[in-house]
Amino acid sequence: MTKQEAKQRIEKLKRVINHHRYLYHALDRQEISEAALDSLKKELFDLEKKFPEFITLDSPTQRVGGKPLEKFQKVRHPQRMLSFNDAFSEKDMEEWVLRIKKLLSPEECSQIDFFCELKIDGLAIELIYENGILTTGSTRGDGSIGENVTQNLKTIEATPLKLRAPRHFSKEERKLIDQAKWEKSGGRLVVRGEVFIPKKEFERLNKEQEKKNLPRYANPRNVAAGSVRQLNPRITAQRRLDSYAYDLISDLGQKTHRQKHQILKALEFKTNPHNKYCKSLKEVFAFYEDCAKSRERLPYEIDGIVVIVNQNRILEKLGVVGKAPRGAIAYKFPLKQATTIVEQIVVQIGRTGALTPVAYLKPIQVAGVTISRATLHNEDEIKRLGVRIGDTVIVGRAGDVIPDIIKVLPELRTGKEKEFKMPHQCPSCGTKIKKKEGEVVWHCPNSKCFARQREYFYHFVSRGAFDIAGLGPKIIDKLLDAGLISDPADLFNLEVGDIISVESLPRRKPKAFLRGFAEKSAKNLLEAIRSKKEISLSRFIYSLGIRNVGEETSMGLAEHFGSLDKLAKASLENLEKIRDVGPVVARSIYNWFKDLKNQEFLEKLKRAGVEIRIQRSRATSYKLKDKIFVLTGSLDAMAREQAKEKIRLLGGEVSESISKNTDYIVVGEEPGEKLRKAKELGVKIINEQEFLRILKS
Repeated sequence: MTKQEAKQRIEKLKRVINHHRYLYHALDRQEISEAALDSLKKELFDLEKKFPEFITLDSPTQRVGGKPLEKFQKVRHPQRMLSFNDAFSEKDMEEWVLRIKKLLSPEECSQIDFFCELKIDGLAIELIYENGILTTGSTRGDGSIGENVTQNLKTIEATPLKLRAPRHFSKEERKLIDQAKWEKSGGRLVVRGEVFIPKKEFERLNKEQEKKNLPRYANPRNVAAGSVRQLNPRITAQRRLDSYAYDLISDLGQKTHRQKHQILKALEFKTNPHNKYCKSLKEVFAFYEDCAKSRERLPYEIDGIVVIVNQNRILEKLGVVGKAPRGAIAYKFPLKQATTIVEQIVVQIGRTGALTPVAYLKPIQVAGVTISRATLHNEDEIKRLGVRIGDTVIVGRAGDVIPDIIKVLPELRTGKEKEFKMPHQCPSCGTKIKKKEGEVVWHCPNSKCFARQREYFYHFVSRGAFDIAGLGPKIIDKLLDAGLISDPADLFNLEVGDIISVESLPRRKPKAFLRGFAEKSAKNLLEAIRSKKEISLSRFIYSLGIRNVGEETSMGLAEHFGSLDKLAKASLENLEKIRDVGPVVARSIYNWFKDLKNQEFLEKLKRAGVEIRIQRSRATSYKLKDKIFVLTGSLDAMAREQAKEKIRLLGGEVSESISKNTDYIVVGEEPGEKLRKAKELGVKIINEQEFLRILKS
């Protein structure tokens, strides 16, 4: 991305984020999800980090929120209420620690530890106490000025109306507070926390909405915010809100953030019992994983954890950059929605010939997996969404599984976006496509269309070809039907999210187990696919599915030509000179490599990273030189593939068909038609024991 492109993207992102933040924070309205907004903010943050010369004071990364509602009296905060920058991976967290360490001395770096809090999906508040009595409760607002919602916050049982005096503290609790500082404060205390609505209460309110034939509330955060901003405190009281205190702004002698929580608890504020002190980043990661696993069992919604440098002295030294303290960060769970860019729209052909438009996306993490493609279903869906090539879109995983484009953000367009039009002919075979009256899906009517010949996919990944374990017919069928692959080269460009969207799972297991199993299984399959990018020439030739070319012929071609380029340029005359390659087979090979579509397919495999090893004879001796073997039936001592390998290592050749040139036919259990033909031609017949003796001799 050039500097000019970055500048234009940053300006557009700022306008869009400011618009949605105003709706979200000031008007309690939402046009896109919070996860999608977080994704836009993360993109802006990363761009500004890469191009710091474009950071301006009006950037959303430099301020906290939108304007407060005019319905409430405005309150100026004693100190600005900050927010946090986001991290979504261990790498993001490690980079954050490296950034802050650059600002500290070696001694301070060695003293860094952390305090971790659950990041509850609620509304930030500030409470001010005078002489130990609650006098003002306010919302965050724009960070400097919030709304006075004291009466509403008083309805929340977790909000202390009067502080517990230090004289009532236990001996251990008294050690936490500097008595002189407490007396100097005169009982004036500034505390911050989070108001939220429990899951059960949220569900109760939605059931009431349904009884009244009203729409369900979208999310708990909006309900909490709307409840706190009710003009009538009685309505707030009916919502049964809850709250946790998480920060003590007043100085009572606390040295660490952990001590702040201990003092708050001693003053009888409700603090989250799940918060945890962590000595190292390794412990932070472990805590994060524990929270991710247990979040469904919590009585409230969380979207991650907040990680704070525990030592107040170091935290203050690190200071603030824009809207966020350098020494704290929100380590969020994987987004269920995220924003990315449509790089291309390609039509894929499914098993029935249905043409499915598929958006090729700039890879993005959604709910913990990388998504690179999303189905657009049909032409009507593209028109409904208004999606264009180059658009910024919100991508989600329907039911946490299937990648889907949820919304287009046209306000981020640059003018370079292109409209997509369905082709008039099948992209694979060129047949004119058809659409029946009353249907929305276009079809290729050609039953012999290459894209519909999925048997070729099964052959391509089979044991004698690329030998991709775990990639069976069911998964290939679903990948084809979902429009995620159109030819075998597409297999090597799949991401975890693409595989997980189609993988079949046992439905008897719990939902959480299925999700975890699917991700692990998909990652294993993706590793299996990528591990096969390097392949021998003989296996590669066999994988192409050239008519009349089996494994042994592929081996002969590989050893004769040594490279794919030489084979592709071979004349009919040269092909016919190879053993087991007669005029029919030679013509089949010659025509395959001269076909333009096949040439394009080979180029596509090359671009996907497939590498072909130069074929050399693997013989370790020549005891069986010029001896041709044919195997039929199953062997006890070894698999047939092992038997073939041993013959080749001793300089012999293996053929798939019987001819007068065959020296031996090895007969195992349940032999086939080859045995009858061998008897007719007078070929020497040996059993497995005789074959083993030949190998040993």
